[in-house]
Amino acid sequence: MTADENNIDMAGEHAGQLGRAETDIVVIGISMAALLLFVGTGGTVMSQIVRSWMGTGEKANSLLETAVLLNIALILFGWRRYHDLSIEVHERKAAEAKARELAETDPLTGLCNRRRMPIEMAKMIEGSQANGMAVAVLMLDLDNFKKINDLNGHEFGDLVLTSIADRLKAAMPSGALIARLGGDEFTCALPYNPSRPDRIDQLVGKIIDQVARPIAKGDVSVDVTVSIGIISSTDGGEDAAVGTSAFAGNLLNRADIAMYHAKKQGRNRSAWFEPRMESELRLRAELEAGIRRGIADGEFVPYYQQQINLKTGDLVGFEMLARWKSPDMGLISPDIFIPIAEDIGLIAELSEDLIRQALEDARTWDPKLVLSVNISPIQLRDPWFAQKLLRILVESGFPPNRLDIEITESCLHENIGAVRTVITSLKNQGIRISLDDFGTGYSSLHQLRSLPFDQIKIDRSFVAELMEEGANPKLVEAIVSIGRGLDMPITAEGIETEEVGDVLRQMGELRGQGFLYGRPENADVTHRRLADQHMLASDRMAEEAGAGEVRPTTPAKRRRKS
Repeated sequence: MTADENNIDMAGEHAGQLGRAETDIVVIGISMAALLLFVGTGGTVMSQIVRSWMGTGEKANSLLETAVLLNIALILFGWRRYHDLSIEVHERKAAEAKARELAETDPLTGLCNRRRMPIEMAKMIEGSQANGMAVAVLMLDLDNFKKINDLNGHEFGDLVLTSIADRLKAAMPSGALIARLGGDEFTCALPYNPSRPDRIDQLVGKIIDQVARPIAKGDVSVDVTVSIGIISSTDGGEDAAVGTSAFAGNLLNRADIAMYHAKKQGRNRSAWFEPRMESELRLRAELEAGIRRGIADGEFVPYYQQQINLKTGDLVGFEMLARWKSPDMGLISPDIFIPIAEDIGLIAELSEDLIRQALEDARTWDPKLVLSVNISPIQLRDPWFAQKLLRILVESGFPPNRLDIEITESCLHENIGAVRTVITSLKNQGIRISLDDFGTGYSSLHQLRSLPFDQIKIDRSFVAELMEEGANPKLVEAIVSIGRGLDMPITAEGIETEEVGDVLRQMGELRGQGFLYGRPENADVTHRRLADQHMLASDRMAEEAGAGEVRPTTPAKRRRKS
């Protein structure tokens, strides 16, 4: 139904109600007039009519008799209409009350809903302030509820929500407000002494413990955890007057920010609101919007860090590192934007765009140089990732044997089967696979043997320990021994001093990268560096062309000598 049709229907219904109301007024007016007329004349006329009917008196005037009977009929009709109106009004009031209840109550749990909660909170805050008390607002969100819902069905999900609602009712003191705002998000409000915030901390700890009890139905049992944000009405800000719904809305928003902070700190915990959290969330929102815009505008660019053969000092390749050249915030490190891009589902698009740029740049390098690219664990969950990467390679014309894909060790614990499928698909096309950050993810030797890795990269944290006074290189030596035993080359990351480079060189054939050999550089600087070292593809082609011109002259000289 269109908006115009809806408006017409509403107008028609309103007109009908007005028409019925006018008719009812007329009917009741006529009935009242009939009642007054009956009271005024009925005493004398009715006795005359009765005596006439009984044959004990003169025959009544027929016109007067008819008028009295009509008068009585009008009174009866009016009384019947009044009775019907009383029932209608009662039913309408009951329906309005039910509609109000449905509009202000969550139908699943029976708690307040998002519409009613700010109104009730405003009343509580105003009353508490008059008594020298404050109001604590708790925002609760169940951790990983979507996964519980998806795995066990919506019926079990509803059981979880009603169970949590019952546990909150049992845990909260009398007079507290409890609401379900929607989904798996609940909120509570209760008065407290502002000089004793520890009482709220104790209550929150009790709630976390109560929620964590298993919820079971039949053979299915789940453990639920909750993240809680807390704010006091004394921290509601000055955006709205205290005791208004707008002020209560501000408290709910800031409690939500504190809850988000608790989730970011590891879930199953609580956090009090602090003003810096709001600034961080605002910055986060700006970064998210900037990332979406930046991908479309080409603001993300590859930088390249040199990889060196530690024994010979020769350049063997580059690792591609992402950078964000934001027109508003300058050059931004991947440590800031990569986690956000993963959270908002844009890491695959961002990574593929950077790989395309890097392959175009690397095509101009000496063909013996390898390009290393880091892959997000999220990309490995995509069953089509290998096909997407191969298509990019075909489009760019870059040789697969010059591409090295780096997979972090933590990826092996998420879905080893999916990782094995992706690695095998890439290996079959000639792409090299490196295990990055080795030593930080607890991978087993069995995994190293069963997965076709070409190289191991020692995490920079182990290399950094070699710079400490009295450092023991045994751990790094053990990793090198593992690589040697599995016939896998080793690359050490984070080399910053000559002393560390010397220690690593003594361990055998290793590759290395770090600030000692240069910081990451953009494509233009990298190209100039390679040009100065005569390590561009054009240099190699010119060299081969020159060698080709010499070869035919050499046999001719030899023939003349003979």
